[in-house]
Amino acid sequence: MANRKTMPERKPETREEDSWFSNAQLGRVAPADHFDRVHSPIPTQMVSNGEYMPIVQTDKQRQVEVRIAELTAQASRKLGKSRRSFLASTGGYAASFIAMNEVFGRFFDVRPIEMLIPDAYAESGPPRDLFVFDDQTHIIRSSRVGPGNALRDIAQGVHSSLNAADLPDELGRVNFPWNPALVGLPNLNSNFHLAQYMKDVYLDSQVTVAIMTNNNSAALPQGAGQPSRPPKNVQESESAEILTAEQTMATRDWVNQLSGSTRMLGHGQLYTGKGNLYYIDEQVETMRPDCWKGYTIATAAKTDFDPNSDMKRWRLDDPDVAYPTYERIDYHARKDHGRYLRSHPGFRNISIHKGLSTNEPEPGRPELGHPRDIPKAAHDWPEFNFIIYHAAIKPSFWVLNALNDVKSGETMEGVPNIKWVTEMAVLAAPYKNVYAEIGTTFASSVITFPTVCAHILGQLLKFMGEDRVVFGSDAVWYGSPQWQIEALWRFEIPEDLRQIYGYPKLTKAVKRKILGLNSARIYQLHPGVVRADKSNRQDDPVRDAYSNGVYRPIPTDYEARITPELKRILEFPGTTASASLSEPGFEQYRTDHLAAIKESYEAHGGQRSNTRYGWLRTRA
Repeated sequence: MANRKTMPERKPETREEDSWFSNAQLGRVAPADHFDRVHSPIPTQMVSNGEYMPIVQTDKQRQVEVRIAELTAQASRKLGKSRRSFLASTGGYAASFIAMNEVFGRFFDVRPIEMLIPDAYAESGPPRDLFVFDDQTHIIRSSRVGPGNALRDIAQGVHSSLNAADLPDELGRVNFPWNPALVGLPNLNSNFHLAQYMKDVYLDSQVTVAIMTNNNSAALPQGAGQPSRPPKNVQESESAEILTAEQTMATRDWVNQLSGSTRMLGHGQLYTGKGNLYYIDEQVETMRPDCWKGYTIATAAKTDFDPNSDMKRWRLDDPDVAYPTYERIDYHARKDHGRYLRSHPGFRNISIHKGLSTNEPEPGRPELGHPRDIPKAAHDWPEFNFIIYHAAIKPSFWVLNALNDVKSGETMEGVPNIKWVTEMAVLAAPYKNVYAEIGTTFASSVITFPTVCAHILGQLLKFMGEDRVVFGSDAVWYGSPQWQIEALWRFEIPEDLRQIYGYPKLTKAVKRKILGLNSARIYQLHPGVVRADKSNRQDDPVRDAYSNGVYRPIPTDYEARITPELKRILEFPGTTASASLSEPGFEQYRTDHLAAIKESYEAHGGQRSNTRYGWLRTRA
C-alpha cells in the first residue's frame, strides 16, 4: 500500500481538489507553472487542464525545448536581458519558430535576426497595409448564454468532442492549442456575441472586410428521449439556428453604418427547392443580401408545398431542387436592367459548406459533403461563382486522418490523395468559377499538422491556381483571426515537397491574393486599407501614411453604439428594445475595457508571462 506521506494532499479550493485526477495520477503529473523549464511562448509539452491525463513529452518535443533554451541563452546574453524577459518578447516567438523549423523541417519564414530586433520580426510579419478579406466569420444570437462549444475547446487546447480519443497531432502533442491566446480563458457563449466579435475581428486583427455568415443546419427537439427531427419549413429551421438571416443582415448594416464604409458583407440563407423560393424573394426584398451561403448537408430543401413534409438534404447539381433556386437568384440579378447586381456585385457568389464529414463512407455523397456535385453545377451556371468552404476536407476538425492519407502512399494526379481536398481541387480545376476557401482547414492544420497544411495549399495552388484560393478564418470560434493571418503570412511549402510534387512557391504576392485580393475581385471591392482617424486609438504613423484608404476604422466605443433595434433583433438577454448596456445581464460588456487596459499595460512595460496554469506529465 502506498505511503500516505507520498500522496498529494487534496486541500479544499486547491488545483488538486479541482482536478479529475486520481491520487495515483497526481503522483505522475506536476503543475505546469512550477515545472515548465523554459516558459516558451509555444508549449513544448502537452498541458492538461486537469480533466484528462497528459502524455509525456515526446523526443521531438524535447529537442525543440532544448533548442529553444539554447537560442534563448544566446540571444538574451547578447541583448543583456533575462531569459524570461526575452521569451516574453517577439524574440521568444522567433526562437520558437526557429527551433520548430530545425526539428520538424522548415515551415515558417523566420530569420535569426528576428530574435534580436523586434523591428526585424515585425518586418517579416504581415505588413500593416495588408488587405485582408475574411470570407467566413460568425456570431451567435445574444439570447444564447452559458457554456460555449467544442470548436472553442479544440482551439484552446482542451479535451474536445471533436478529438474525443485525444489523438496526437503530427508533432506528438495532444490537445495542443491552435490559438495560445485563448489558453485558460472560460469557454462561454458570450465569447461569440457581437461585442466580443467586434473586438476580436476589427480591433485585434488586420481584417479589413469580413463576411458575416450563418448556418442553416437545424434539427428540432422532440420529447424527452426522442431523436430530433428535420424542420418542416424555414421558420422552424431559423428558430433553432445560431443566427437568422435577419440577424445577419442587421449586424452587417450596423457595422457599415458604424464605420461609414463597407467593412462587412452578409450572407443570405440558401434554402433551396421550389417550396422555399418565396424565402429567396423575401430576403432580397427586405434584407438585401450581398451573397449566399448554403449547406448541402443541411435539411434545408423543400421540394414540395406540403406544410407537413420535412425539408431534405440536397446537392448542387440537382436540376429539380438547386436549379430553380439559382434561377430565382439570377432573376433578381437581371431584373430592372441589373440594378440589384450593380449595388451588390457579389450577389451571384454562392458559398457552399463541403467536407468536415469524417464518418461519411466512401464513395461520398454530395448530400453529406462530398464535392462530386461541383463540376456540373459550375458548368451549367457559369455566371455564378461557387466558393467551396473548408476546401472540402473530409476529416472533421482533427486532421490526423489527412496525415494518414499523406503517409499511405495513395495518390491522385501524382500527389498524395487527401480526402476530399485533392479530389475537389482536381474536379474544380477546369472551372474558373470555382474557388477553394480554407476556413477551419487552415486553422486545424497549420500548427498541429504542418505537413498536411503544406500539401493542401500546394495542391490548391497546383490544380486551381493562385487566383482561386481565398482566406476565411471561421472566427470567432477560434478567437481573433490575427493568429491565422500571422501564420499564413509566415508559412512556407518546404522545398523538398515542391520539388517532389510540383507545388508552386507560396510567395508573398500569392499570400496577398489568398488573404484578400482574390475575394476583393470576386466581390468587386476596392482592395484598400483602413483610413486614418485621429480620434481612434487604433491609429499609428504607419496607418497615417494611408489616410486615403477607402475603409474607415471601427470606433472603440462601438458597444455604446449598439442600437436598441439591433439589441432586439439579436435577442440580447434580459432587455427590451429600449434597454441599455447598463442593465442586468450586460455586465460582461459594460466592464470589458480590454483595449484600454492593454494600452495602459503596454505603456507601463507589461510583458507576456508564458505561464501555463495546467498540468504536465512528469512520469510515465
